[in-house]
Amino acid sequence: MLDFSVTFVITIINITILFLVLRKLLFKPVTKFMADRAERIQSSITQSENDKANAKAMLAQYEAQLKNAETEAQAIVSKARKRAEAEAEKIIADSRVVAEETIANAKKMMEAEHEASLAAFRQEAATLVILASGRLVGREIKSEDNKLYAAMLLKEASALKAGEK
Repeated sequence: MLDFSVTFVITIINITILFLVLRKLLFKPVTKFMADRAERIQSSITQSENDKANAKAMLAQYEAQLKNAETEAQAIVSKARKRAEAEAEKIIADSRVVAEETIANAKKMMEAEHEASLAAFRQEAATLVILASGRLVGREIKSEDNKLYAAMLLKEASALKAGEK
């Protein structure tokens, strides 16, 4: 039985020494390796969560920028339309002014031609009146004064006729 007790004690001492050696050589490095690995995994998870949060923030920022860009694009299009409408209105107004000036010039030319025609008609009428008066009187009227009197007579007659209208 003694033999059994000594063997038992030696086995216990061997197991204890083996435990201490394994603990020193194996358990501590493995435990440290596992702790380091757990720490790396935790830091990776934390980094992933931070990256995910950053990505969400960037997505929100890009969406806001996109919305702003759309708003700016609409504003630019609206400005361009307003400018085009203003330019079109200006061109139309300028065209109307030019047309009115052209019509006014044409009316002035017509009035000038009308006055010139009336003056020529009065001159011919005065000549005819003088010739007719000379035939009635029986002699030829050559005096410039008589021509002037005839022209004044025609003016008075046309003024009276214009007043009747």
